[in-house]
Amino acid sequence: MIALGDNLTVEIVPATTYIVGDSSGWDISTNLDAWVADKKFKIGDSLSFQYSSSSYNVDEVTRENYDTCNTTNILKSYANGNTTVTLTRGGDWYFVCGNQLYCLGGMKLHALVEGGKTFSPAPAPKAVFGSNQKTNAVPVPQSSSSKKSTHFSNGAINYARNALYLIYIALLANVFFGY
Repeated sequence: MIALGDNLTVEIVPATTYIVGDSSGWDISTNLDAWVADKKFKIGDSLSFQYSSSSYNVDEVTRENYDTCNTTNILKSYANGNTTVTLTRGGDWYFVCGNQLYCLGGMKLHALVEGGKTFSPAPAPKAVFGSNQKTNAVPVPQSSSSKKSTHFSNGAINYARNALYLIYIALLANVFFGY
C-alpha cells in the first residue's frame, strides 16, 4: 500500500489470469459451474478461454441472453481458439458458447467481479450570487487579449495533483514490477 498525501492511498495488487475450466478448458464436458464456484475475480483479472475453434466460440452476452442461451443477440464474439478477456469493470459478466445446444448443456459462465466503485471527486462548492460567501478559487493569469477570467477550485487542483500521483505510481509499478 502506498500513501499519496493526506487522504489517498493506492494498493497495487497483481492481476490474475484464470484459465477457464483449468486443464479441461472451454469445453462441453467441463463443469463450469463447479469451476467458477470458488473464484473471486477482481477488476484487472483476465479470463483465458482455450478451446477448439472448429467446434466452439465464446460470446459475451447480457444476463437475459445468458439465462435463455440466446446466441443471436451478443455483445462480443470470439472464435480464435485462445481468447483472453480482461475484466475491466466490477459487476456481472456473462459468457456462452455460440452453439445454443452447447450453451443449454451448460457451456456458459457467469463471472462476478468484485469492486465496481469508481473514484469520483466531490463537486466543487457553488457560489451564491450577491452573497459575501468566499470560494476557494484560484485565479489563473490570462493573456492581455483575453477578456474572460477563469477560476479553478482547490478541489479541481487537488484532483489533478492526485491523478498525476496515480499516473506516476502506475509508471513506477510498470518499471519495477512489469505490470
